[in-house]
Amino acid sequence: MPELPDIVAYIEALEARLVGQPIVEIRLKTPFLLRTVDPPLGELVGKTVRTVRRFGKRIVIGVDDDLFVVLHLMIAGRLHWKPRGAKAGGRADLAAFDFPTGTLTLTEAGTKRRASLYLVRGSANLEEFKRGGLEVLDATLEEFSERLRSENHTVKRSLTDPRLFSGIGNAYSDEILHRAKLSPVKLTSRLSEEEIATLFDATRAILTEWTDRLRAESAGGFPEKVTAFRPEMAVHGKFGQPCPVCGSPVQRIRYADNETNYCARCQNEGRLLADRALSRLLKQDWPRSLDEM
Repeated sequence: MPELPDIVAYIEALEARLVGQPIVEIRLKTPFLLRTVDPPLGELVGKTVRTVRRFGKRIVIGVDDDLFVVLHLMIAGRLHWKPRGAKAGGRADLAAFDFPTGTLTLTEAGTKRRASLYLVRGSANLEEFKRGGLEVLDATLEEFSERLRSENHTVKRSLTDPRLFSGIGNAYSDEILHRAKLSPVKLTSRLSEEEIATLFDATRAILTEWTDRLRAESAGGFPEKVTAFRPEMAVHGKFGQPCPVCGSPVQRIRYADNETNYCARCQNEGRLLADRALSRLLKQDWPRSLDEM
């Protein structure tokens, strides 16, 4: 799922291309994408884009007459900028927005259609799309600490909860926790003040570094390589590969459709965290540490 650095890269590219431009035509390829019926989508045609901003992991495009397009890309949704009138008839294509200077297309890989588009009238009605998460890059250490301790969860779950923190998902939370040298399953109630300060610094550093990296990668172009798996990442998506800090093999915890990657030596004193499926299968044979493994 595109997270804060990826969404910022999209927003900057969209601002440069859409603001001040009228919407010439909208081509909706699947009715399941649009989650609202009033106002009708056709009302956008002829309206000029005025703003582009971020609500957590959502992109909000404001147009004339106090209308707003809210896009949630979910896991596999991606945006593309193409020459005006570009065809959007492929299996992955969901919608196309034609402008005088080009066409913005929305695609979604795979068969599950999770991406969504909402059309909202009035800025007051945008409130329901704000999950309330803290913007860490704009927050103080005290605000971060208060939000982190407001509920007792694992630190991984807290970082990725949109009600607590804005724009952080599975990929960058892995990178943040590795930088902070914290176990993903440590409870927030057991974090020391020093650990919270370290986590705060790591969160800000990772989000800033990756935003700058993606911005430089696009170099004024449109970000076409938005992915949760990047070779420069330390642990996310690197199961079995050496940790860039200590050289130990990166471990994983799998649950539902998600996977948490971590370094047992850097983040958990060499102890392995139980994988819910595999550790139950192996029972007593499940290794408890890197040395046992």
